Amino acid sequence: MISQLVLFAIDICAVAILVFGLYFPRHRRRDLVVAYLGVNIGVLAVASALSTSDVGAGLGLGMALFGVLSIIRLRSTELDQHEVAYYFSALALGILGALSTTSVWLNGGLMALILAVLFFGDHPRLLRRYRHQILVLDSAITDHVKLIAHLEQLLDARVYTATVQRLDLVNETTVVDVRYALTGRDMTAGRSLAVEPVHSGAH
Repeated sequence: MISQLVLFAIDICAVAILVFGLYFPRHRRRDLVVAYLGVNIGVLAVASALSTSDVGAGLGLGMALFGVLSIIRLRSTELDQHEVAYYFSALALGILGALSTTSVWLNGGLMALILAVLFFGDHPRLLRRYRHQILVLDSAITDHVKLIAHLEQLLDARVYTATVQRLDLVNETTVVDVRYALTGRDMTAGRSLAVEPVHSGAH
């Protein structure tokens, strides 16, 4: 009983660090703060209740995973990949907090490992030159080599991949998915490009 309460306390501290120490200061999306907290505490409560009943813990954890996958699959707003990672981390913390049959130190260490991975993996300085953007160009460019050259000049960056999603020859527009790395431009300017689509005026 005491070990279970200790794990509950560790989980609450861990999800607080996850949400208020890592996610929100870096991404500033308030609605997902509620989602991560709700997923964590909900899974913690359900898994804890199932661990003391005749229902198999594996079945309970499988249902919890299915529920979270359904939420992510049927979401009404778009989630980035790093936000999906935070979802699963909040889920994993809740599961570890409910597994009182294992060592408290082991579960606490695994929680700390999850937080450490997100701290470094989602750090703003990690691979900060690399960007992913969907651009809308106000010109229809059919030649791939010319498209790459145009994008590199526009972004002042080295373009690694450029996948055309829509080419409109009537309205003279090109929608392209670009993966690139900044070269000589200011990083702050590069971050602004990663948020909003770029409209090119060149033909």
